[in-house]
Amino acid sequence: MNKIYKVSLLTIFVSIFFLNLGCSGVMDAITNVQRLQFKLDKVTGMKLAGVPLSNIGSISNISLLDAANLLANFTQGKLPVEFTLNVLARNPNDGTGGTKITSAVIKNLAWRLFIDSKETINGNVGNISIPGVGQSTNIPIGMSFDLIKFFNDAGYDSLLNLALALGGKNGSSSRIMLKVQPTVETVFGPITYPGEFDVIDKEFRAQ
Repeated sequence: MNKIYKVSLLTIFVSIFFLNLGCSGVMDAITNVQRLQFKLDKVTGMKLAGVPLSNIGSISNISLLDAANLLANFTQGKLPVEFTLNVLARNPNDGTGGTKITSAVIKNLAWRLFIDSKETINGNVGNISIPGVGQSTNIPIGMSFDLIKFFNDAGYDSLLNLALALGGKNGSSSRIMLKVQPTVETVFGPITYPGEFDVIDKEFRAQ
């Protein structure tokens, strides 16, 4: 009986040990996930109604033929835009500051696109590996939608200037914001951030 008691007690201690180890591992995984940082980079490949704008600095630089095409689309009530929004992701789990070198795999990155604080389209990208080297990894996200659908109160020149401000020769992503919610693969299974957070061009942000 005493022998059975000792075996049972040992089993309990071993179970508690591995339970604590498991809890600690889960907390470490969650901490590593939450340390991932994101920032908006440049807009590239900007096209408006099929007209490339990446090397154009102002409306006056648009050729007569391309201007005629843009105006024809506008008068028909459509102005399709497509571009690539480059998002930088940084994994600071590089072995410094007491952290372990840990690579992160983003299984799914759900996003919502805002331009001038106006919500436009949404989507997701996945299976992105972010090495634990402290350097940023680029995540290119293709965007395609109709500007008039979301900015129907803006005039022709305003819409052209907006497209140029985002992805023209002197464009930037400063008027863009992404709301993202990543799901990251861990040894304990996928962990999804509890909510969205904002990604902008000025600084790296974590949850």
